[in-house]
Amino acid sequence: MPTERGTTSNTDRIMDLWVNSWIAALAVGIITWGLLVWCIIAYRRRKGTTGFPKQLSYNLPLEVFYLTIPLFMVLVFFYFTDQDQRAIDDRSQAADVTIDVRGKQWAWDFNYVKGPVITEDLHEAGVQAHLTGNNVDKDKLPTLYLPVNKSVDLELNSRDVIHSFWVPAFLQKRDMIPGKTNYIRLTPTKEGTYDGKCAELCGEYHSEMLFRVKVVSEAEFQAHMDQLRQSGNTGLLDSKYDRNPNLNAKN
Repeated sequence: MPTERGTTSNTDRIMDLWVNSWIAALAVGIITWGLLVWCIIAYRRRKGTTGFPKQLSYNLPLEVFYLTIPLFMVLVFFYFTDQDQRAIDDRSQAADVTIDVRGKQWAWDFNYVKGPVITEDLHEAGVQAHLTGNNVDKDKLPTLYLPVNKSVDLELNSRDVIHSFWVPAFLQKRDMIPGKTNYIRLTPTKEGTYDGKCAELCGEYHSEMLFRVKVVSEAEFQAHMDQLRQSGNTGLLDSKYDRNPNLNAKN
């Protein structure tokens, strides 16, 4: 369900489409329910009535109405959905930050690709969470850093099976498919820490494939990049670390 506006450049648009769609659906539902109740009352079988009512009849204007109104509604929904989807997925302009996100059983690797904001290729390898029934130490979860008010391209890749990148507060979710790169383009506009998880059943420890997103100031972002550099996390953990479970099984 929609939560807070203004988290990213896309959340308000997604929220408005969602809420307005439900308002339209509710209005149609109220009209439909009202007509059903009216038909039940107006055309109920009266006391003393014998025989069956007329079994075959038609009303051409009513049938045209039944066809045109739903068609019009579908076209309106399609128009606004397509309009918003095109705007959300627009990557015609280069992003300030590019991050190659690699999902793996059952954790995440984040590759910070050299560009206008990042001065050299850096990486951070995540470790699987371990759920024991106690509170999760979120400080130990893989954490993706994003600079506030900078456009970001998330290149979504899988190292093994189908995963799904999902940050509920961002209201966006996209599959990560082996051998195919999907993208999420957004600009985080509110600093904070947000929970994320894999949203595609990907094996035994799917529930432990957790991560966090930290939206920070550019100074904090650069400080984290410096920390990765000082820790020797230079270069990218790219496709050379991917695996194909089916091929591995044959070997």
